[in-house]
Formats: sequence, C-alpha cells, structure tokens
Amino acid sequence: MSYIEYGVKDRIGFITLNRPEKRNALNFELVTELKTAFSTLENDDQVRIIILKANGQAFCAGADLAYLQQLQHFSYEENLADSNHLKELLLQIYTLKKVVIAQVQGHALAGGCGLATVCDFVFTVPEAKFGYTEVKIGFIPAIVMVFLLRKIGEANVKQLLLSGDLVSAEAARQLGLVNRIFSKEALAYEVNSFAQKLLQANSAHAMMVTKQMIAQVQSMSLQEALTFAAEMNARTRASEDCKRGVSSFLNKETIVW
Repeated sequence: MSYIEYGVKDRIGFITLNRPEKRNALNFELVTELKTAFSTLENDDQVRIIILKANGQAFCAGADLAYLQQLQHFSYEENLADSNHLKELLLQIYTLKKVVIAQVQGHALAGGCGLATVCDFVFTVPEAKFGYTEVKIGFIPAIVMVFLLRKIGEANVKQLLLSGDLVSAEAARQLGLVNRIFSKEALAYEVNSFAQKLLQANSAHAMMVTKQMIAQVQSMSLQEALTFAAEMNARTRASEDCKRGVSSFLNKETIVW
C-alpha cells in the first residue's frame, strides 16, 4: 500500500499525501515514501518546481499517535534512528535544489505543520488551522524547532511551541508561516498559476543557488557569509543562465525559461 502519489505535468512535480483516513498522519512508511518521491523529482530534469499537497480534509495531522505509542517500547537507539528518519526528510525539503510549494487545503498540525514549514512557499485556505500541539501530550517539537527559529524568530516560536495553541490561517500568515490565503475553490488554481509564473519568469539555476545560499549563510559569521556570497556571485556570472539572461535583457528580447 502506498501512502503518497506523485507525478509530473508541465514541468511541475506533484507529491500528494494519500492517507486521508488517518488525516495523512506521519509514520515510518509515509516518511520513507516522501523521501523517495522528493529525491526522484529533484533528479528529474523535466521538473522545475514541486508542489506538495494532500488528499482528504486535513493536510497532515502530524505523527501517527498509534505509531508514536509503539515507539515508546523501542530502545533509545531505535528511537534515535526513527527521529533521524524524519530529520532527514525535513532537511531534504529545506535544502532541495528545486522550489517546493505547500498547497495546504486543511489543518496542518504538529509534524504536519513542520512539513509545511520547511517548504519554500505555503499557500492555504481560510479554514485551515496551524500549530504545534506536542507539549499538550508531553512530547516536544524538537526537529522542526530548528527550522522554525530561522523562519519566524524566537518570540514567535515561543508563542507557538510553548502554548501548543492552534492559530488561524490569517494568524499564521501574520507570523510568517503562510504566504497567501485563497478559497478552497481557488487554491489549486492559484498554486499552479504561481508555479507557472516562477517557471516562466525565473531561471531555475538562479532560484536553486539562491535557495541554497539562504540555507547556508545563516549559520556563518558575517565575514564568512560575505566571502561565500562574493564567491557565489562570481561563479554565477559565468553560468549559462546568467549569460542568456543578460544578453536577452540587453537585446530587449523576451526570455521564457
């Protein structure tokens, strides 16, 4: 049984969580399938953008609690291996060479909110709720915390993680978790339109390098970051995309990537 669906259409890769009867809750198998799908689409030259979405009422309810209960009988080493499994998925998405857009059609809770958090863009609906409820069951949002601090800052992270409260889509937008909000009827169209805009207007190579730099410079000292930035600036000038883009601009030619 597969817990996801994925495919390619018009240079866009689609990954769909397909465990609606469990509100797309995360277990070992689902995380494994997501890692495989992201790796496959990242290495597919026909794919330029990836959209992560879900079937059912919820986007993702976080960890499968029945699975979490089973893990309580595991050794520390077994639990560490399982934790690393999820860590690898979130890091994979965060550092993926291609832009990832989360199409959040329903609630994104705990680990499910973390899944959306590591995507580059999050589009959602007014009805969706967001939050990290782990502290309410004696658990902790440990792995996603690392990414969340980068995304929305310490004060906002404390508000979300220590309260465990759910927030509305609009509140999530104000916090920086969400980029845009659309009606359920318009969500898929708007996500696809945005993906097509990126495809046609922007260099895939330039977006890839920019995304990778954003992930790396935050852990560097100011001097290290500026040295790295100058090096990447120099290297990118020699890229085929940069040569093509500058030439098209100077010759007043319309460029479609």
